[in-house]
Amino acid sequence: MFLTDNILIPISLLFRKERKAYCALKRILGFYPRHLHYYQQALMHKSMQTRTADGKRVNNERLEFLGDAILGAVVGDLVFHHFQGKREGYLTNIRSKIVQRETLNNLAVEMGLDKLIQYSISSSSHNSYMCGNAFEALIGAIYLDRGYGCCMKFINERILHRLIDLDKMANKETNYKSKLIEWCQKKKLNFEFKLVGQHRERSESYSPVFDSQVLLEGIVCGEGSGYSKKESHQIAAKAAYKRIRSDKELAEQVFLAKDARLALPTPVAQTSAEEQTTSVLPLSVDTDTHYFSEAEIISVPSPALISIGVESLIEENVYTKEDDILEA
Repeated sequence: MFLTDNILIPISLLFRKERKAYCALKRILGFYPRHLHYYQQALMHKSMQTRTADGKRVNNERLEFLGDAILGAVVGDLVFHHFQGKREGYLTNIRSKIVQRETLNNLAVEMGLDKLIQYSISSSSHNSYMCGNAFEALIGAIYLDRGYGCCMKFINERILHRLIDLDKMANKETNYKSKLIEWCQKKKLNFEFKLVGQHRERSESYSPVFDSQVLLEGIVCGEGSGYSKKESHQIAAKAAYKRIRSDKELAEQVFLAKDARLALPTPVAQTSAEEQTTSVLPLSVDTDTHYFSEAEIISVPSPALISIGVESLIEENVYTKEDDILEA
């Protein structure tokens, strides 16, 4: 079928006005599209404000939704067969690294897809993942045009075998928020992800933008902006992680602040003479009732320790623990 298309479609292009678009997509896809309108829609950003004759908006958001689902299934299949014997958590981690926006954005640029996207000039100033979104929409277009098998072939042959090394990807750390939290817990540092601002993008799309900071022992170590709180947290965590490794002066300030916090005397609670008397548990008439000795009392973790672990519990992405996280 592919051979027939590669013979017949080029002949038909001699009589079509869109032959330039067909040839540009052929260089990226490795085959000629059968239904060009799917790909044209996949490459149309919402900032174009394009509408049909009956007033309906036309952009790549619906195809992006479809492509996200297809991409996850295909990558999951390929990762499953590539890493024989690996457990579910490991496979989930690899898949999430491949399908995350930053990876897809880089892939789209390497493929030259960024040169085909239609968008309003003002929307490109902050929309850092526009290319990655278009990549997902392209997968949706391939699925509608050629089916699931073609999506599998395209991702396997044109992406994984050319642009991504799965083994290297497995050892690459991308969840900087989890990595930073783990390091803070190891070093017993107080940390905080703080939303410091929210505004609208200055473009036709008017998308919300979130600004976040990462504070270690009350010191701002990283800042980031994104289209969601989670994205802004990740960007701020990445900035903090890299800065704390390279800036020895900043690292020293953080640990000095920690030492100062730990050196503060613990306030002693004032109690009255009545409160100081030992309270006795009331006896029960139930013959099955018994009391625990001091050795049997189970200690409860302090609120401070509980708060340190909360951030790591709410992380959505699975990550791989490295032997050497950071040097203090």
